[in-house]
Amino acid sequence: MLASALERIAHLPDDALVLDVGAWASPIPRADWVIDLLPYATRGMYDYDDAKRARERFSEHTWVVADVCASEPWPFADDQFDFSVCSQTLEDVRDPIRVCEQLVRVSKAGYIEVPAPVEDLTWGIHGPWVGWSHHHWICELDDGVLQFNMKPHLLCADGRHHPAGTCDVLSPDERVLQLWWDGSFQFKENVRVGPDDFDAWLAELLDRTRTITRKRRKRFGRS
Repeated sequence: MLASALERIAHLPDDALVLDVGAWASPIPRADWVIDLLPYATRGMYDYDDAKRARERFSEHTWVVADVCASEPWPFADDQFDFSVCSQTLEDVRDPIRVCEQLVRVSKAGYIEVPAPVEDLTWGIHGPWVGWSHHHWICELDDGVLQFNMKPHLLCADGRHHPAGTCDVLSPDERVLQLWWDGSFQFKENVRVGPDDFDAWLAELLDRTRTITRKRRKRFGRS
């Protein structure tokens, strides 16, 4: 999660009840509750030291082990939480629409962070393939609407991705999408049936993300 977002969340009112969704790898200490598929005892795979553990407001009793995409509602009341965090999770799960539905049901406001499209369109980000190996979705944010696009295998073909190093010139905040929401937010899955529809979308997305990286390279004098 971006450091600026963590700082803002850390300064929520002390009496605000906060939920962290899909937090297992690096839960935020400010969270009062966590819901994740994996158990409390195994938390903190990434950058999670003793100092963060010492600041935890959640406990084993407020860590709910559950499939956040299941058809059953999360075990929380409507508007139970003042604020929810869902960072670097929606792109991983099988049904991000279900997660978004539950987010707006159980929380009054929140913060969502997902990878920007350029991350999952660039070769070599995570290995000899395009983007992150475990991501199922390419996310977009258009006029406040969070959109999910199935990430297809054909991105590895020539002309369907950015070369290795494309993201190197981008700042951390240019490599993610941020959505701060209050009350509710809009979300949808984009379904593309035929190759013409998909190819047009991909070409436009590649052009748009290529423009961003070209501007950054010119700014820093890189070819």
